[in-house]
Amino acid sequence: MDTINTTLKLNHEELFALLKGFITEVIGEEFVEEMDIRPESSFTKDLEMDSIEIVSFSEKIKAHFGEQIDFTGWLSSMDLDQLINLDLRMIINYIHECQ
Repeated sequence: MDTINTTLKLNHEELFALLKGFITEVIGEEFVEEMDIRPESSFTKDLEMDSIEIVSFSEKIKAHFGEQIDFTGWLSSMDLDQLINLDLRMIINYIHECQ
């Protein structure tokens, strides 16, 4: 189970590893093994995640960070083009700024 840790600030590499782990949990290890997941990987184009998988990924972020970040609020502030082009680096930067 994911735990909330508000005392440690994760660096970009640690956040990438954490988020990649969440992606693996959501879409499955067998699919992740076939992908080259990088910070610039987009959810819809590169990772081919559908809306249900993205919601599940978002829930993992919220469960891990809790009230420390307003991930849902941040996503809801984006327009459609921004959501379609959302990549890991954008999320890493947002979480890093909120810690």
